[in-house]
Amino acid sequence: MDDREFFQTVADRTQLSRQEAADVTRATLETLAARLSAGEARDLALELPEHLRESLRRGPEEMEIFDPDESIRRVRERTGLSEPEAGRGVRAVLATLREAVSPEEYDHAMSQLGGEFARMAESTR
Repeated sequence: MDDREFFQTVADRTQLSRQEAADVTRATLETLAARLSAGEARDLALELPEHLRESLRRGPEEMEIFDPDESIRRVRERTGLSEPEAGRGVRAVLATLREAVSPEEYDHAMSQLGGEFARMAESTR
């Protein structure tokens, strides 16, 4: 899946414009990068299209622990979307991520993120 297909899939799932879908995708990946260990963020990035990898780069700071509501708040802050739009966007990005990377890598990421994040991806079905 290339980055355009990724953005289009997110747009289709959220009913956002393609540009909004690209923005929410980048914001969600940046937010997830803070929640994942540096190694896991790097491993996940390696399975994504090149233009999305940068969004998962993180500095040497410790990984943060926060729940899905905080991730939605952070995405909303980064994109200017409404809370419902940001929530749909985060769920759509997680679901699209599940399709874009190997099952093993997705499971590794979800094991660090926790069950609440995995359930968010499932809620788009």
